[in-house]
Amino acid sequence: MIGILYFSSTGNSLYIAQKIQSKMGGQIKYIPNYKGNGNEFEKIILVTPIYSYGMPTFVYNIIPRLNKTTELIIIQNYGGMVGGADYYIYQYAKENELNIKAVYVIKMPENFTLTFTVPKFYVNRTLKNADKRIDNVIASIVSGYYKVPKKSKTKIDIYLKNKSNWHLIGEDFSTTNACTTCGKCVSICPVNNISLQNGKIEFSNKCVACLGCYHRCPQKAIVYKGKSKKDRYINHNVIESDIGKNF
Repeated sequence: MIGILYFSSTGNSLYIAQKIQSKMGGQIKYIPNYKGNGNEFEKIILVTPIYSYGMPTFVYNIIPRLNKTTELIIIQNYGGMVGGADYYIYQYAKENELNIKAVYVIKMPENFTLTFTVPKFYVNRTLKNADKRIDNVIASIVSGYYKVPKKSKTKIDIYLKNKSNWHLIGEDFSTTNACTTCGKCVSICPVNNISLQNGKIEFSNKCVACLGCYHRCPQKAIVYKGKSKKDRYINHNVIESDIGKNF
């Protein structure tokens, strides 16, 4: 049995995971809610976005506890630049004595849009071209023609510094008058950084910069540093309410 472990806030990683499952079978598990170590699987395919040339906190934390004998393949998706994230996660798995076989990277639409806007035509074109990229990776895995990343010139210090400051992002979020206090942001936050207090949404300092709340608010009422931006992103190839579920 293949275990497909994923982390996703806007659906990119979930879409890749579902494509893998449709071609290879297996079980899909959402990493923040997964308490196992993968020893129930013959092969683990870990699907994750790239954050600041590295990995999300949940992925960083789960790798050391994965079973050391289970075959591990990692698929990273990125919107901007890889920046050596593939080499770093490979080395990180090696340092933790995991049985890692390959790391693949797949370009997907950018969703870190707090301070800039990605043109819709570019988002649509990237998503349209993603299927071929995903299919090529799946074919490589099935054939056993694994890809090992090359050493990167990008210093890992950049990622570690950014990661250490992610929690500060949460304090810069707020809501506009469009907020209906529906509580969706509270329920989908993977680290319980958001709460409803005295009829108002409050943000704490445990943010992991996934931006799930920002993109998935039904009213687009969550803003960053008080700036109202209309652009939001959810992968339209997945059912939005499925993000964060197991399959």
